[in-house]
Amino acid sequence: MKFLKYLFFSLTLFLFSCDKQQEITKIDNPEFVAVAFFNALYNEKNLEKAASVCEQKFARIILHYKSTRAVARHVFNMPYDKVEIKPESSGVKVREQFKDSAVIILFFDGYYNGNRIKDIKKISMIQVNGDWVMDKILKDPF
Repeated sequence: MKFLKYLFFSLTLFLFSCDKQQEITKIDNPEFVAVAFFNALYNEKNLEKAASVCEQKFARIILHYKSTRAVARHVFNMPYDKVEIKPESSGVKVREQFKDSAVIILFFDGYYNGNRIKDIKKISMIQVNGDWVMDKILKDPF
């Protein structure tokens, strides 16, 4: 009986932790939402989770491709097997944030087919009903 109690507790804990992992829409910092989006896309390979923090039109484009590899290749032109994503954290502005929008610069450092690839993306984020969502990818300023 004790064993079943511990098993039930463990399963319940596991299910609740999975639900919290899915909730990236409730993050109130646009940099963290952008990082969580790309982490879901590249490291977790979860297209639905990534699309959950996109503006409707952008989410339709993301979901149209049906796989994270296709999105990485065609939408972002950045194929990675595994990647580390960081927002710009220099002494300058990390983001240009206004009331309901923000421009985020992200640094990517990862590997694809054994080759190290570094890249930079500039992301436009907007607030919809109090939640930060990805609006579009901006032109590469570099």
